[in-house]
Amino acid sequence: MSRFAAPPSRRQNGGRNLAPPIAAAHAGRRRPVGRLASRGVLVGAVALALTAAAASAGAAPGDPVVSGVTVNSGHDVIVGTTHDVRFPVTVTGADDPGLSFADVDLKAPHGGFYTTDAFCETPTACTTVFTVNAHPAPGGDDPVDLANANAGTWTVDALVDTGDGDSVFAPGVGSFSLKRAARLTVDASPEPVAKGARITITGKLVRANWDTYRYAGYAGQAVTLQFRPKNSSTYTTVATVHTSGTGTLRTTAKAVKDGYWRWNFPGTHTTGPAKAAGDYVDVRP
Repeated sequence: MSRFAAPPSRRQNGGRNLAPPIAAAHAGRRRPVGRLASRGVLVGAVALALTAAAASAGAAPGDPVVSGVTVNSGHDVIVGTTHDVRFPVTVTGADDPGLSFADVDLKAPHGGFYTTDAFCETPTACTTVFTVNAHPAPGGDDPVDLANANAGTWTVDALVDTGDGDSVFAPGVGSFSLKRAARLTVDASPEPVAKGARITITGKLVRANWDTYRYAGYAGQAVTLQFRPKNSSTYTTVATVHTSGTGTLRTTAKAVKDGYWRWNFPGTHTTGPAKAAGDYVDVRP
């Protein structure tokens, strides 16, 4: 299971015993039997000298290389305030006789990191599974793992063992977005409404607050109002409205035909997208 270490300013006395990152301390990691000596000696030198590009592009023929990383199958990782989120991280590379074991760190903006390791499933791919969360620990109210400052672009470091006892370290081999979850509501009224009359569409955009473990209004965000006619599967954008200081939305539109109204938020660098379920309005002659 993945482990998380917060920045020093967020760590509390008596907290969990968490492993240091790859580049700082390799001895604390689980590794295959018989690897300790060769891995420890080699990694100390490699970690000081290599960058991700050098680990691949600068390798001599026959040397192990780390060619890339795929996080969550290429999708953003979106985290709320109530459930753990699990996702795979696959490190790819090449070596003769092949890759055998990988240590992986996910490094957060403003400090903190997740770390885990795994044996490689093929000679060219090593998949680890991370579990992240931003909710209180069971039975307590101590801060757990993520804080709001950690939302955004994360980087990936990888340390990979090979079948012949060699190792290669690739810092910054990839990146991905880890975002705060968002939610949207909608209400269109009156229902039913006379054709040609105006209806009022309201709603609220909230997002996960990883510091308080609650959802709170997301202010100043552009949200589109969309309409889907009855018996159609396609929504069309009608207007763009900005949320208030508390995340609320309000506008009016002319009732022309029966159909569904919804709000659509595309997301930001730190926050995932959200769509409200369509609210049906019956328009009568």
